[in-house]
Amino acid sequence: MIVTAWRIAKRKHAKAAFTGEGARLFGGRWNNLGTAIIYTAQSQSLAALEMLVHLDSSELLGSYVVFEVGIDESLIAQVELTELPGNWRDDPPPAEVRAIGDAWVAGGSSAVLRVPSVVIPGENNYLVNPRPEDFQKLKIRNPYHSGSIGAWHRSAGTL
Repeated sequence: MIVTAWRIAKRKHAKAAFTGEGARLFGGRWNNLGTAIIYTAQSQSLAALEMLVHLDSSELLGSYVVFEVGIDESLIAQVELTELPGNWRDDPPPAEVRAIGDAWVAGGSSAVLRVPSVVIPGENNYLVNPRPEDFQKLKIRNPYHSGSIGAWHRSAGTL
């Protein structure tokens, strides 16, 4: 079975959207500085929300593109909620959570790791290991601009 994941990236970084370089340079919930990971989400709407929580201004929304990623389910490992510390949703993320992603990348046990979303409980994000051999297994479609993301965010303040 093929699982569909979504990634939203700045248009100017579209060519590098699957290098893991941004996460390597800045770290994230599931990785420390120095560890390259690619963050994707189980739905386009979750990908948008995961991105929106990090934006300072809705004016930037027009500069993003959307990628659809097909992942064979056999390539996915999973982190269960029971494996996480009680404070895993904290901001900034606890070191134990970042260590999970670091260890997964270093171990190379799977191409993709399913992890729970902090933004929407009950939904998942998919971490992609950016090693070249893992990319050969993924089906990454060409990016497209989704103007509806910006329109939704702008209209939310007018209700």
